Amino acid sequence: MRIPLIVLATMLLLQSACSTRHEVQVAPVEVKPIHITIDVNVRVQKDLEDFFSDIDKADQKLNPSK
Repeated sequence: MRIPLIVLATMLLLQSACSTRHEVQVAPVEVKPIHITIDVNVRVQKDLEDFFSDIDKADQKLNPSK
């Protein structure tokens, strides 16, 4: 009768030694807005319109319905 008690006590001690508990504190994360500046080169657009304007004029002469 004494051996099962010793085994039981040993098992309880081993089980309590194997269980762990950890506490982790997480600080709140602050999300800030992102500002993006985009520079648009309008000169390139105007140059492209000038480049294709002669093609558009020729197309209008060939197809006046458009």
